[in-house]
Amino acid sequence: MSFRVALAVLALALGPAVALSQNAEIAFGALSHDKTLPVEVTAERLSVDQSDGTAIFTGEVLVGQGDMRLSADEVLVVYAGEGSASRRIARMEASGQVVLALGAEAAEADRAVYTIDSGSIVMTGNVLLTQGQSAISGERLVVDLDRGTGSMEGRVRTVLQPGGAQ
Repeated sequence: MSFRVALAVLALALGPAVALSQNAEIAFGALSHDKTLPVEVTAERLSVDQSDGTAIFTGEVLVGQGDMRLSADEVLVVYAGEGSASRRIARMEASGQVVLALGAEAAEADRAVYTIDSGSIVMTGNVLLTQGQSAISGERLVVDLDRGTGSMEGRVRTVLQPGGAQ
């Protein structure tokens, strides 16, 4: 049984113990993340467009930066400045079965945009965040890697554990 199905079954069984809201502030990234570390990408294919300064990685893409890992079906890398001559990554846009992991925390979504300079990751579409035994879902997760915080939006759903039941 998939984790999403198990979470849905648990949420339905608990009924009123499930919290629903439009927004939720959360802690994310117990480990500090250094956005200046090199970014390593592994994929089945790479297409580069020098005219617009982009590179598209497809097929079982795995992106690593320090302790952070991101996997997806496709990742578009956009370089800063005119063309790709600067070789400085401005942002990475992941799509298709996106999974982000940092330490013991993991999030999955349909899409994600990692803006390197601001240290922010915006995940959208069927977002599920797991932190240890806890899980929270919504439509949009904004993670600030510099501060280690996040915000979940759009029909936020989580299961709250009563005190002492851990």
